[in-house]
This record gives sequence, C-alpha cells and structure tokens, in this order.
Amino acid sequence: MKSYRILLYYQYVRIEDHVALAQEHLELCKRIGLKGRILIAPEGINGTVSGTVEQTQEYEEYMRTHALFSNIVFKRDEAESHAFQKMFVRPRNELVTMKLDDDIDPTVCSGKRLRPKQFFDAMHEEDVLIIDGRNDYEYDVGHFRGALRPAVSSFREFPQWIRDNLTPYKDKKILTYCTGGIRCEKLSGFLIREGFRDVSQLDGGIVTYGQDKDVRGRLFDGQCYVFDERITVPINHTAQRTIVGRCHHCGDPTERYINCTYDFCHHHHLICASCEQEQEGYCSQTCRDADIELQASRHN
Repeated sequence: MKSYRILLYYQYVRIEDHVALAQEHLELCKRIGLKGRILIAPEGINGTVSGTVEQTQEYEEYMRTHALFSNIVFKRDEAESHAFQKMFVRPRNELVTMKLDDDIDPTVCSGKRLRPKQFFDAMHEEDVLIIDGRNDYEYDVGHFRGALRPAVSSFREFPQWIRDNLTPYKDKKILTYCTGGIRCEKLSGFLIREGFRDVSQLDGGIVTYGQDKDVRGRLFDGQCYVFDERITVPINHTAQRTIVGRCHHCGDPTERYINCTYDFCHHHHLICASCEQEQEGYCSQTCRDADIELQASRHN
C-alpha cells in the first residue's frame, strides 16, 4: 500500500453559516496536515484532499461524527505523495454553478442512480443518449465511448447548450456522467425539469466506475481529467485502453495538458512532447509574439 491517499467527496446538505464552517474546516485540515481544495456553500460541501493514510483516516473519522456530513461517501485513491501544494477551504454561493434563477436542489430532484455495472449495461441499450456532464477540455482527454461532447467550457453553459441541442431527444433514455458525481446531481435534475422523461446518472462518477472490480473501466477511452497535480488518471484497466487526446498543434496522440506560457492567455491545452519543446509552451504564434513584445517593453 502506498503511503499517501487522495480523497474525493461531496454532499448536498443545507448549511446555515457556510462562511463560519469554511473557516473552521480550514483550521481542522491544517491541524491534520491535509492539502487540497474544499468548497463549502449553503447547499453543501465538495472537496479533494491529499495526505498520508493516517491523516486521511483521521479526516474521515472526523467527518463520520459530524452532524452534517456523516453520510458522505469517500472515493479513495492511493498515491506516492501529496496531490496538492497547499490547503484551501473556500466559501461559495454554489458548489456547482448553473446561474439559474431557480436553482436545482439535488436533494429534491435528480436522475436515477446507476451503479457502475448498471451504467455499463445501460450503455449497450438501443436508442440511448450518453451525455458527458463535464467541460469540453475534460472530454477531449477521455470519455465514455459514444458520449456526446458538450460544447461548453464551464458548467454554467450547460442549460443553454441543452436547450439548443437536446430538446428533440426528450423521449430518449438519457445517461449522464461526470468525474465524481456532483455535477450530474444538478445536470440530471435540470434535464428532468426541462421535460426529459428517462434520466439516469452514474453514481459516484467516472472515478468510482474505474475502481469497480466488475467493469474495470471498460468502454471509457483515454484518461480522466482531475483537478489536482496529477492532471489525468487512468480509468480503463483492461487491454482495451486507448489514447483519445490529440495535440493542439500537430494532432498526434497525447494525454499531457499544459497552460499557455503567455501569462495573459494560460489556455489549457493538450500538447505532445515534441510540440511543447518546439512551441515553447505557447498555444499559438499570436501568444508567442505578444509575449515577446511584452518582455521587450518591460526591458525598455
């Protein structure tokens, strides 16, 4: 067993004073020695943290005894070291931002939950529509076979994308999935509210699917994008594993993401080793030229 562990978790639950709880939680995590990123909102908590096995066990024990969070399900991944450099606990108005006048409450309305084997079987059914509930750049490095690529760069764009593209399919069987399950809680609820009749979500998300001993990540092509220093993690643990990511510059297969070197761009893009060296980390010639001009002006 590796000496470090990464915990991914969320829970929708009503929190009266989320700002005070965020400060209290930050002090707790620092005392334990965890590193990571936690969001706390009036609608609940969402976090990814890393620490030694002992530190993460102490955190789980604390959460199990907390009146609000005792029902949290932790997704665990073994690691060689921390997956973060610092510890952040931030209060937010929403855990998952859709910018709706009447927000979705997943504790009231969400899709049917499918365990990994159920989701695997459902993907084989006829006339089923699989919707990736993540951003476009997450889809590009890995996704379920046959899933629709969302033309969105942030979750708040989903309502309009759905209304523009999926309205004719309200009678189809809909399957939704995301990294850990939290986004699909709201996405599936929104689809139901929009009149889609048969909506299901992958319970526990891609991470749980990849850890399931029965499905072993089958039908997931590429890698799963994660929001820590690992960037991507493998999901398909069979011989069918493929690379679906394509270099932003040359189109060759790659699973490496970087931010554009130009400080005023920082476009997050896939890049192969050859192009990273040749392009010096810039996403375009325009950014390279702008940066050269900026550096020149600073020395004048």
